[in-house]
Amino acid sequence: MSIFKESNGAVTFAVKVVPRASKNQVAGVEGDAIKIRLNAPPVEGKANDALIKFLADALDLRRAQIEIITGHTSRHKVVRVRGATGKQIEEKLKT
Repeated sequence: MSIFKESNGAVTFAVKVVPRASKNQVAGVEGDAIKIRLNAPPVEGKANDALIKFLADALDLRRAQIEIITGHTSRHKVVRVRGATGKQIEEKLKT
């Protein structure tokens, strides 16, 4: 079963964020979520902003095409991406 769910021209997937890491990187899959390490601290939305920027850069998309749906104050988030398929996201993130 894929962790990427496609509907209405968008892809949603779960992310587990590890803030204050040494560098920004995809750290594999943990359970049903993609584990992403970010060097931003989890204060004042900095880790959320870093996550959106990291995904936009990794997926070659605009930041406006990526949004956090749930988990704004949690390490466990659900992200929606417009303009890419689940397969494209999986290939670019190499999960």
